[in-house]
Amino acid sequence: MRLMTSSDKAENASAAPVPTGVAAQDWAQAAAEPHYRAAVVDLLGALAYGELAAFERLAEDAKLAPTLADKAELAKMASAEFHHFERLRDRLTEIGEEPTAAMDPFVAALDGFHRQTAPSDWLEGLVKAYVGDSIASDFYREVAARLDSDTRELVLAVLDDTGHAEFAVEKVRAAIDADPRVGGRLALWARRLMGEALSQSQRVVADRDALSTMLVGGVADGFDLAEVGRMFTRITEAHTKRMAALGLAA
Repeated sequence: MRLMTSSDKAENASAAPVPTGVAAQDWAQAAAEPHYRAAVVDLLGALAYGELAAFERLAEDAKLAPTLADKAELAKMASAEFHHFERLRDRLTEIGEEPTAAMDPFVAALDGFHRQTAPSDWLEGLVKAYVGDSIASDFYREVAARLDSDTRELVLAVLDDTGHAEFAVEKVRAAIDADPRVGGRLALWARRLMGEALSQSQRVVADRDALSTMLVGGVADGFDLAEVGRMFTRITEAHTKRMAALGLAA
């Protein structure tokens, strides 16, 4: 994978838009709008349950790990995911919301996704975490750009990579080098994950009025229906690059 150079960073920084509207406000200012507050509660609830589910999944994946070192690595990642969950839970409590109530609307959709995409072995579990979690993170980062400064900072912090991406790329590439036939199976698996993850994201947004309004421009700046389409195009393009990093065809 190509590392970002200093010139890339400078170019990106100069191209970054200046925050306006809600994105230029802090939480105290932005939360005065009830619909915006509801959207943020939904967002934090969805993220919190996602992090809790990621913790549980990584703990389960550790049981499939072929070596003790791999088990320990996944346990460390699971611990990081649980810490992210705690930060989101504590933030919901801080703003006067009950965390369980905020998470509950997203349990069925996320649990359904995980049931439909249960990995059959260690490698499928790695690809699922790398591909599925990355698609979700891309989606939430897109939304974060339109959030108030306090909420944006928290969301971006809990989306930090726990080390799973580098770990997954290393292990999957090694498996493909050892047996090239593995690549075809994992490529099909990753394509299935992509479709399920995008469908799940769209269902969650459609079911939650506050979140959908945020995306199409009701309470956050800069989004319209055409931009939502471009957002999913960007997510798809990022997925293609990650597949290449794994050594798989998108």
